[in-house]
Amino acid sequence: MDILPFRQIHLDFHTSEAIPTVGKDWDKAHFQAMLRLGHVNSMTVFSKCHHGWSYHPTAVPLSRMHPTLTIDLLGAQIEAAHEIGVKTPVYISAGLDEKLVATHTHWLRRNPDGNTTWVGWLQAGYHEFCMNTPYLDYLIAQTEEVVRNYDGDGIFLDIVGVRDCACQYCIAELRARGLDPRDAQARAALGRETYFNYTRRINAAIHALKPGLRIFHNSGHMTRGDREMAECNTHLELESLPTGGWGYDHFPLSARYVQQLGKEVLGMTGKFHTTWGEFGGYKHPNALRYEAALSLANGAKISIGDQMHPFGQLDPATYALIGQAFAEVEQQEPWCHDVVNTADVGVLSIEAVTGLSHVFGPATPTGLVDAGVVRVLQEGHILFDVLDTESDFSRYQVMILPDAIPVVGALRDKLLAYLKGGGKIFATGASALDTEHAVFTLDFGVRYQGECTGNPSYLVPRFSLAPWENAAFVIYSAMKDIAATKGEILADRQDSFFNRDYLHFSSHQHTPNTQQVAGPAMVRTANTVYLAFPAFQLYADKGQNALREIILTGIRALLPAPTLTTNLPAQGVQTVMRQSGENRTIVHLLYASPVKRGQVEVVEDLLPLQNVTIALHVAQAPTRVYLAPQNTALDFTVESGILHTTVPSMVCHQMVVVE
Repeated sequence: MDILPFRQIHLDFHTSEAIPTVGKDWDKAHFQAMLRLGHVNSMTVFSKCHHGWSYHPTAVPLSRMHPTLTIDLLGAQIEAAHEIGVKTPVYISAGLDEKLVATHTHWLRRNPDGNTTWVGWLQAGYHEFCMNTPYLDYLIAQTEEVVRNYDGDGIFLDIVGVRDCACQYCIAELRARGLDPRDAQARAALGRETYFNYTRRINAAIHALKPGLRIFHNSGHMTRGDREMAECNTHLELESLPTGGWGYDHFPLSARYVQQLGKEVLGMTGKFHTTWGEFGGYKHPNALRYEAALSLANGAKISIGDQMHPFGQLDPATYALIGQAFAEVEQQEPWCHDVVNTADVGVLSIEAVTGLSHVFGPATPTGLVDAGVVRVLQEGHILFDVLDTESDFSRYQVMILPDAIPVVGALRDKLLAYLKGGGKIFATGASALDTEHAVFTLDFGVRYQGECTGNPSYLVPRFSLAPWENAAFVIYSAMKDIAATKGEILADRQDSFFNRDYLHFSSHQHTPNTQQVAGPAMVRTANTVYLAFPAFQLYADKGQNALREIILTGIRALLPAPTLTTNLPAQGVQTVMRQSGENRTIVHLLYASPVKRGQVEVVEDLLPLQNVTIALHVAQAPTRVYLAPQNTALDFTVESGILHTTVPSMVCHQMVVVE
């Protein structure tokens, strides 16, 4: 299989039949000029859109070419792109086909109450089809036609995933098996079976015609811990539009998980100010520069979402915008292919362990936990991977069990072996807590005594917490009531006088602390640190600077010799990638500061940083250290296995190469 291109466009074209003269302005020379302007080397072009229309002649029963289109637009795009060396994966809307709704409502996916999904009948929008109906045969026939008739470089199937469906086909299937369709677990099991039957059949159909053709099934989020779903794809595309609901936390979290799965990865953002379906919206060029750099720094290639006007011409303003980012990527590619991340810390994802997915951003308490870990570690400049229970824990100096990780059975055995082998664990909140038996399933040097009722609680560090003076710091939750059985108490708990209630309240918000020690809040042993409240969820929710530093103090107590230290500001991002084929290590340094404008988080100003220092553990003294792609040599020293160098100045993204 060929190498996944770095600079890709994902081109939407969801076009109503009510729009006249679709494709009337198509022009091959203009199309090619836009691809060159954007420095594009791959574009996902469209066969079938959400409205159900094909953009090429079709002989598949029930399939129809767009009624106001008069040319083979798919064929024209593939020919034009290939002529200038641009690859063309082909997009097929798999889950949606709105033109079919009126005649085949019995193929639609249904909620348990019988209603359609996505929107109701009298609302503008799409309706999703169930893959446990004859719709799947129709979709496979459409896909086979495209693969057979066109020289595409892959197939991208959209709006798919494991679904809970109560259509009549699914109900009949469950009843035939002697199962109760009212049982949510039975429906969930059938939904998973249905999804894998779909991927198995459609992958086989594609590869029977063109063995090895790239295939990706898009559900908008790569579920951590579900490796079986990842294996359905030849590569992975991480849909993660920061302004479109995913936020800037989502992509690093996903990327740091999927890179260990052994597949090439695309990070997908968009050119839009908001999200898909937007015309006339333009992200600031600096935002795309930063988002492209963030993909490279996390070992991924880049895909930028766009939408072509119905008349068939690409927008020059869009490709000038994209070209600013992709021109930089084009220069950086030699240092970004075939890389492996270096990490000191492994984060056991709560989504991976519990199966609770938050999909778009930190919208739920579960989502807040994983997002909070990423924020703390990135802002603390700690190198990390995000793990599931199948990951190799032995690669990491420290494992983090954030807030609510159940530790039983095989996972407990694996973590005990990790500790026995010299590993260290940082845990918070209810992680490894068996509340039924009132014990921790791992030895953190504490005894569980119950749940504190006071909310908020207060934490008093026994360590210096610069830049603040010693104080009782408010914690916006209750704590676990614990007693230390061994080790060192790092911080104490103080309680509120009482909880806020109409019978007794004090001041505007919450009750002050009693100033009396009520028990430990943070305890360290030789190989563990335990913090007695859901610290990561709270940080994601409240953004409390002091809380972040409390967490980082605990992690750093277990990580005395990190691979990399740097003086980047808190909003800086750093990764260390090993490019073994070239016998070099690449340190990525990024800096931008997203700000919230209305309901959208945007990047606009890219401020220069001066004299950025790095200290990197190296196995041997390097022969050369330089900036890429500038090829500017840097002075460096190596002392006790640590390389010290300084980047005089940088804007947005800088690679430091150690050869």
